Amino acid sequence: MSEIERLEGARVLCIGDVMLDHTLYGRVERVSPEAPVPVLAIEREMKTLGGAGNVLRNLKALGASASFLSVVGNDEAGREIGRLLSAEDGADVHALVQPERVTTVKTRYVAGGHQLLRADRESATPLAPFIREDLLRLVRALVKSHAAVLISDYGKGVLNEGVALEIIRAAAEAGAMTIVDPEGGDPIRYRGADLLKPTREELHHATGMPVNGEEEVVTAARMLIERCGFGAVLSTLGREGMVLLAADGSSHREAASKREVYDFSGVEDTVAAVMAAALARELPLDAAARLAGAAAEIVAGKAGTAVAARSELAAFVRGAQASPE
Repeated sequence: MSEIERLEGARVLCIGDVMLDHTLYGRVERVSPEAPVPVLAIEREMKTLGGAGNVLRNLKALGASASFLSVVGNDEAGREIGRLLSAEDGADVHALVQPERVTTVKTRYVAGGHQLLRADRESATPLAPFIREDLLRLVRALVKSHAAVLISDYGKGVLNEGVALEIIRAAAEAGAMTIVDPEGGDPIRYRGADLLKPTREELHHATGMPVNGEEEVVTAARMLIERCGFGAVLSTLGREGMVLLAADGSSHREAASKREVYDFSGVEDTVAAVMAAALARELPLDAAARLAGAAAEIVAGKAGTAVAARSELAAFVRGAQASPE
């Protein structure tokens, strides 16, 4: 069985900040007479799962057996997220409702493939005590039947005030791997995780160290591993690929190909999902990073927040292997 085939059925529990991605598509043919701004004539709109919800979409596209846990508000956006989650066939979804919470909505206005504006409605307040207790009780029950836990932190409050650390502890007690896609800030709140996946900017802010070249990225990642007890750090570098450093000192560089990049939206979610599914199936870290890098290139070649299906990943890898050096 190939590495990609092994992703099917991977038991991954995804926990984090879910949001609603609302995109309005249209055309611009004139400037407003009221102000020097373009007038978007709306032709269609789309609502999809964003944030941790997009991670779930990626896990399902890979064929993983995924469970999902998040918190929404008692508002129309929260109800829409509930409907979209229910449509993810085969996923075990739990969207807790906190009445006074504002569900995060990101509205994008797009014309001719270019984003004109993004408007956000959100709240980043911590969970109410009773919701926090319910969430952690569900985590402890669900983690027992999953090989990996993926924490998707978008800084919207679900994982604040020690919740992320409680999840990592519960996973460790259950023998599950923990993969963290961090929001930024001090990563000590994720201490003990098996894999931290910061962007270059997040790595810089977390360490205060320069991260311009591969050597600097490795040095900064090593500091994080030593300080926070991570099993590994996978630093995503946009068009420059990824750098992986394990606690044992081994490193791996996954260079990006020269394919055209159309849109980086959602790429970080894709990388996190592939790493979680691969580690749930006990693939080696470097093999997991290779698959994640390939999936990232697939998604970057698509418009908007997209996913990489397992069949697409298999075709991409076959094509890369067949290409001359």
